[in-house]
Amino acid sequence: MGLALHLRLLSLVPRLLLAPRRDLTVRGPDEPLPVVRIPRALQRRQEQRQSGQRSPLRPVLVRPGPLLISARRPELNQPARQTLGRWQAAPLVSRGWKHRRARQDYFSIERAQHEAPALRNLSSKGSFADLGLEPRVLSALEEAAPEVVRPTTVQSSTIPPLLRGRHILCAAETGSGKTLGYMLPLLQRLLGQPSLDASRIPAPRALVLVPSRELAEQVRAVARPLGSSLGLRVQELGGGHGMSRIRLQLSKHPPADVLVATPGALWKALKGQLISLAHLSFLVLDEVDTLLDESFLELVDYILEKSHIAEGPADLKDPFNPKAQLVLVGATFPDGVGQLLSKVASLDSLTTITSSKLHCIMPHVKQTFMRLRGAEKVTELVQILKQHDRAHRTGSTGTVLVFCNSSSTVNWLGYILDDHKIQHLRLQGQMPASMRAGIFQSFQKGSRDILLCTDIASRGLDSTQVELVINYDFPLTLQDYIHRAGRVGRVGSEVPGTVISFVTHPWDVSLVQKIELAARRRRSLPGLASSVSEPLHQETLLQQA
Repeated sequence: MGLALHLRLLSLVPRLLLAPRRDLTVRGPDEPLPVVRIPRALQRRQEQRQSGQRSPLRPVLVRPGPLLISARRPELNQPARQTLGRWQAAPLVSRGWKHRRARQDYFSIERAQHEAPALRNLSSKGSFADLGLEPRVLSALEEAAPEVVRPTTVQSSTIPPLLRGRHILCAAETGSGKTLGYMLPLLQRLLGQPSLDASRIPAPRALVLVPSRELAEQVRAVARPLGSSLGLRVQELGGGHGMSRIRLQLSKHPPADVLVATPGALWKALKGQLISLAHLSFLVLDEVDTLLDESFLELVDYILEKSHIAEGPADLKDPFNPKAQLVLVGATFPDGVGQLLSKVASLDSLTTITSSKLHCIMPHVKQTFMRLRGAEKVTELVQILKQHDRAHRTGSTGTVLVFCNSSSTVNWLGYILDDHKIQHLRLQGQMPASMRAGIFQSFQKGSRDILLCTDIASRGLDSTQVELVINYDFPLTLQDYIHRAGRVGRVGSEVPGTVISFVTHPWDVSLVQKIELAARRRRSLPGLASSVSEPLHQETLLQQA
């Protein structure tokens, strides 16, 4: 029985195999043949496979001359002489970077010039004496900073209206000399006023408000040598300390003429009635976009309420009833800052000085963007730092700033660099004040070549020795990117600046696309340009190449 069933199944096999062929056979002369269509791409691939040849590469048109954008894929390069039309689509390298297959792609925004924009188009005959500064102030500047010979474009446009008693809003790119631009008129103003009778509590005649302790240390370091030559005392009041430490700082005699303070420490001193702003003649808000942020706005509002701000130059002429001249300084002014400034002073009374390079990609700094996975960032960072260390041993190179978005990442990355025997310093906001004190100063003096830090090191700090900025974590906003990139290529820098950014997340890619598009079209970054020019009346505009 089983044998018969087996033989029957074997007899069915030829019939099953021949059945499809019988369907394809032509049963009559008029019956058409079936058509099987093969896609052309598949057909070409099959022919190439059989011939053993790869698909021919499309020829890339290489134009002579320097590049504005250099990419891993040469067809996406943009020559420096090419200008995109108004309606011409920009071929972005980062257009497809949100796809996982885009990793290991990269592009660079090349240097378009070698010197900082603040130093361009300066007359070799220009000097600080031509700006209206007194001889004793010029002597103090020569003694404190002999390397400063000519004023920058920002200083040439800022100092004269300040000496005339105007309220100033100075919006210029990082590293353009804004600190010295307001400090020299401040000191000259104090020299021309008599010191009023000392009250029972310290009452400084000038106040410089800054958002961080590190920036307070830096401004004090600029102002103290100038003040000591002029007989004016400069004091710093940093945050992170209790009331007993603040009381000890303010109890020193003689009291300070110029106070450099952070909002938190000054707010505590005012609440505790340890200081008075009744004799204030000069008020500076440095990094004003940060000071008017939600984290500082309530403290700054309280400080401004305690200050008597002049309505115009006429109010500044009475030395026995002092009113404060207002100076607002910043490198970025995002949308909405104009409305916040209206709470500080009348917008019509502000003389706005802006730079044509404000909110633009810095043309003298090379900026590279690398699309990486999160797991690849550490390897890439260690490789870059070791290459820099080898270059440092063979010749003179600058220092390195590595930016992270959180304090925990700074600490974690520091442990990894310790394992690789890479010496470095760390600076982040959760450190105690005793640990943070002097870290950036020691980095500036060259005790270490590498500093791991958060954004507290990106605002206003002078870093003329920094050669390389690495964004290990891509910044969360465009203004943060501008401030981080502004740590290189500053006025007085002896080394060319470079910025390398690791791009990992989809929201990072969105910001990179805006940066690349602005660079290709030679425009300012979106969302920043209108915040200064529209709500404020402009009297002066810096013309820079």
